[in-house]
Amino acid sequence: MLAGSEDRTELEELGEFGLIDHLTKGLENVNSSTVKGVGDDAAVIDSGDKYTLVSTDMLIEGVHFDLMYAPMKHLGYKAVVVNFSDIYAMNGHPKQITVSLAISNRFSVEALDEFYAGVKLACELYKVDLVGGDTTSSLSGLCVSITAIGEVEKDKIVYRNGANENDLICVSGDLGAAYVGLQLLEREKQIFKENSNIQPDLEGMDYVLERQLKPEARKAVVEMLEKAEVLPTSMIDVSDGLASELLHIASHSNCGVAIYEDKLPIDPATVSGAENLGLDGTVAALNGGEDYELLFTIPQIHFETVRVMEGISIIGHINDRESGYNMISKGNSIIPLTAQGWDSFLSNN
Repeated sequence: MLAGSEDRTELEELGEFGLIDHLTKGLENVNSSTVKGVGDDAAVIDSGDKYTLVSTDMLIEGVHFDLMYAPMKHLGYKAVVVNFSDIYAMNGHPKQITVSLAISNRFSVEALDEFYAGVKLACELYKVDLVGGDTTSSLSGLCVSITAIGEVEKDKIVYRNGANENDLICVSGDLGAAYVGLQLLEREKQIFKENSNIQPDLEGMDYVLERQLKPEARKAVVEMLEKAEVLPTSMIDVSDGLASELLHIASHSNCGVAIYEDKLPIDPATVSGAENLGLDGTVAALNGGEDYELLFTIPQIHFETVRVMEGISIIGHINDRESGYNMISKGNSIIPLTAQGWDSFLSNN
């Protein structure tokens, strides 16, 4: 009998990460070269002198991107760069990628040329080789799957589960801009659908739009920490929202977290853009996602070194697990953190 109405579990009941846990529970690695499988930003494979890192990401038209406002060249660039981010989140460096596409017949060769122009630009700027992939037909839109392969010195690898009590919580760059950019694009899309004679009102919003349409992976942060001889105890990239990523580190490291609202790095353009949309900048920073900044923890002995690093903010510290996951607001209230960022299977995304 097919899985039916009596014992059917809806995907949104588990959510994306709950589904991954469900589908992969009980897996046992049988090859000694498999160091780390499911559960981090990339799989880790012992390849002799170094570890090889492997990360795969899939983007679906209508779910992860909208070609009404995402140019094909930007899409190709973004699809590649977000995979680089997973490799950097393991403190590694990407070396190769494969690109696989499922394409419907509404796409021309010229459109795919534009997509690959973005892919090639990302590879050129990050010094990564495109080494293969696959193409097939699609009955509904465009599907993009990228696999990134990287490497890291064995004594330099950083996982999500290494945070220790009293470690400092740090984040690169600024937060919330990509989410505000997305909401702005969605607003203008709806206005255009209602009246195609109205031109988009995007003046002064270049920063948040670029953070959404053409993000960058934080290669420079990994290089800066390496040069300063600072090895994070844990690290993850901010793809699903700061709060969600903090909870990943906390749950994997069996600890609690405390961050401070007034320490969160939020660009003025993000704040003004959020206000223009009737949103709160802090909420965008906590739950927006797609910033692709690096969130990491460091021992307190590195405080003086890291606090003067350009583009790095110290936003809190690691507590014992019983303390929970909290943000101390600007008014000194304790606000529990919950993961409200992007989840592919939740109906309210």
